[in-house]
Amino acid sequence: MIIVTGAAGFIGSCFLARLNQLGRKDIIVVDHLDNDLKPKNLRNKKFVDYFDKKDFLELIKTNQLSDDVECVIHMGACSSTMLTDEKYYDENNFEYTKTLALWALKKNARFIYASSAATYGNGSKGYSDDHDLIKDCEPLNFYGQSKQKFDQWALDQGVLDKMVGLKFFNVFGPNEYHKGAMRSLVLKAYKKVSEEGKMLLFKSYKKEYKHGEQKRDFIYIKDAIDVAMYFFENPNLSGIYNVGTGRAQTWNELAAALFKAVDKKPCIEYIEMSPELRDQYQYFTQADVSKLHETGYAGSFMSIEEGVADYAKYLLRKDYI
Repeated sequence: MIIVTGAAGFIGSCFLARLNQLGRKDIIVVDHLDNDLKPKNLRNKKFVDYFDKKDFLELIKTNQLSDDVECVIHMGACSSTMLTDEKYYDENNFEYTKTLALWALKKNARFIYASSAATYGNGSKGYSDDHDLIKDCEPLNFYGQSKQKFDQWALDQGVLDKMVGLKFFNVFGPNEYHKGAMRSLVLKAYKKVSEEGKMLLFKSYKKEYKHGEQKRDFIYIKDAIDVAMYFFENPNLSGIYNVGTGRAQTWNELAAALFKAVDKKPCIEYIEMSPELRDQYQYFTQADVSKLHETGYAGSFMSIEEGVADYAKYLLRKDYI
């Protein structure tokens, strides 16, 4: 049996789809269906049972689930970077993850969980996934802190050799439709770009970056799932790994890719960033993926142009993975 939490979410539902493609249906899915769009991510997926997160945690705590668990894929978390309730992040991201990790360890089941590039903060300490550098990470928001807290806990407990943490960088692609303010810019801008031929980007507030030249390591969802599946299929591998392309590209490049995908002439307006966002804004992210490749991973990554072009086909059809 496989357990997938956050299974109606963005990355979780795409991972579930990939498991189904491999013929796996012996799956328990877990989520909290708190809006009308999330159930659509489970449409046409194959699994044996669904539990609300609250009910699932009760089953875990009272030891009512089967011992026959091969792997726990824990993608469930609050991914918003804007909330100000530190206690909520601690309970929903850190404590929840710790509870599942301890249960999986007790059952001798593999544990693969979602960490985040948000742990790296402003990048002043670099973007290396070397375990010796975990303690040096300085997240800029409560979301990043909650992810950092579990990474550090796993390291302190000496259990990273029994699990895999995936530090996802800027993932974009189908099945993120429910994410509201946390949707990728491709999704947020698609309607305006395709209908009006216009896109809005934040101004830069650092002189070393021109407007729209802030950089991110954008990784398309299909590539991110390839990496996650690689670790699922290679149980001898463990530890924390970056999930990015190793290639930073600008917001202007992303915009150009979207204009090209919908056959529109580029027209970008640079707008003010809210003061509360400026203090936690990352101007540059780029995954160090050397450790990933050292494991033998040989997969390639789409450029932002390729990823956006593929995503635009889904957006045109309002389709799901």
